Amino acid sequence: MFRFIFLFLLVIHFPGWSQPLLMIRDSLPEHKKVMLFSAVLPGAGQVYNSIHRENGPKHAFWKVPLIYAGLGATGYFLTVNNQTQKSLKLEYQNRMDNVSNLNPKWALYDDQAVLSLYQHYLNKRDMSILGCAAVYFIQIAEAGVEAHFLHFNVSDQLSLSVHPTMISPTSPGIHVKLQFR
Repeated sequence: MFRFIFLFLLVIHFPGWSQPLLMIRDSLPEHKKVMLFSAVLPGAGQVYNSIHRENGPKHAFWKVPLIYAGLGATGYFLTVNNQTQKSLKLEYQNRMDNVSNLNPKWALYDDQAVLSLYQHYLNKRDMSILGCAAVYFIQIAEAGVEAHFLHFNVSDQLSLSVHPTMISPTSPGIHVKLQFR
């Protein structure tokens, strides 16, 4: 009986031991939230950055069509290269099995050339996959970097000037002047 009462009291007080749950918007820093948005829907982080910019021009909307153009182009090349390598693989298998139903597109090539073309398009397909991944991850990184600068303010008291100069009669140089007013 004592064990039952002890377990009952233990279970009743168990929720008091846990920590309160935090909302996801409170637990994630803004740049991570923006990167998550871009990972789920490409371009969403750029739109979020443009909407939540405190000062300066809201200029991130123009990046979204570029992101989708990059993903579309690399996706197109991925599809074309994948279909071509599959067609070449089928052509080579049909030639090895002495099937009379050959593709007229590859009729001018001998067996070794078909095999070489297959390897070439296989490599192009793999590079297209890497291109798709590069566009995807670069847009995520770009959104995160821009999110770091959402609340960044450059004062009018800071100026930078760069001028060409001659260090000696035969060696040119650059004069950089950073001025705090």
